[in-house]
Amino acid sequence: MDDGVQGRCCGRGRGRPRAPRLIAEGTAFRCFGPLCERSGEVVFLLPEEVEALRLADLEGLEQEDAAERLGISRKTFWRDLHEARRKVADALVNGKGIRIAGCRRRAEECPRRLCDDTAKE
Repeated sequence: MDDGVQGRCCGRGRGRPRAPRLIAEGTAFRCFGPLCERSGEVVFLLPEEVEALRLADLEGLEQEDAAERLGISRKTFWRDLHEARRKVADALVNGKGIRIAGCRRRAEECPRRLCDDTAKE
């Protein structure tokens, strides 16, 4: 299963460590799932990917302005945005749930157990 968090073992990934992003205060991270979910598969989004979607698609910021707000380069912003859009499209087209890493929702509040902390991250 492509969960978007490949290459992680014991908190360490391949290559350079991810640069910290300046994510807006008060951003709520929630999990979502289709009503007709059959497969039980979940796509994992990182908080910085959600923030990139918010800045580009909801606020309509240009790539340079959004990257500046996140405190990263334009290329890094583009990669986060591109990956987030790919994951969301995969979830919508293939009927998968969406889990956002760092979701603060308790597992018992999540009807499909998308927020279960024991799930693979």
